[in-house]
Amino acid sequence: MANVKVYNMQNVEVGEMNLSDAFFQREYNEALVHQAVVTRLANERQGTKGSLTRTEVRGGGKKPYRQKGTGNARQGSTRAPQFIKGGVVFAPKARDFSIKMNKKAKIAALYSALSKKLADKNLVVIDEVAVAEGKTKEMVAFVDAFKFDSSVLVVMCNNDEKVIRAASNLQKVQTLPVEQLSTYEVVKYNTVVLAKGSVEKLLEVHGK
Repeated sequence: MANVKVYNMQNVEVGEMNLSDAFFQREYNEALVHQAVVTRLANERQGTKGSLTRTEVRGGGKKPYRQKGTGNARQGSTRAPQFIKGGVVFAPKARDFSIKMNKKAKIAALYSALSKKLADKNLVVIDEVAVAEGKTKEMVAFVDAFKFDSSVLVVMCNNDEKVIRAASNLQKVQTLPVEQLSTYEVVKYNTVVLAKGSVEKLLEVHGK
């Protein structure tokens, strides 16, 4: 098992924790991680855009002018694409962009990404994510204590409103309950901070 140090929010070591090799010592599967990220982004697309074709635009039932004798090209309707207020050629239509991914593959991608973070020393375990007053300065002190110089994802055991409020004004800090953790977030942020309880919840959900 991988043995990692556990810190508090002041960057003081308070203990150690064993991380299961089955979940945090996996070989990095770039193709699987890529698939998980693409699936997440595709499923967030609404696909609601749409325009009207010439058969769907209202009006235009009458010929704009007679067939011959005007010197103009013959026209049957003012709703043809070349006219103002006409229909759109090959108009975009609403569609479903969602992609399905096997549940076991999603889990494997998540732990592959977490294993990569651990191997690159970009994964930190702390005993508890908590602030007393929900002030921004408390999260700033946390970031400064660990000297995080890039984006940070803080994974909490639950939706602590004070922590969320304290981090909301910090552009490079994002908070997330462990139930919503996915491969996309792990890849997106440079450093992942896991509360000790959130690690235990992950193992409870996906096995030990």
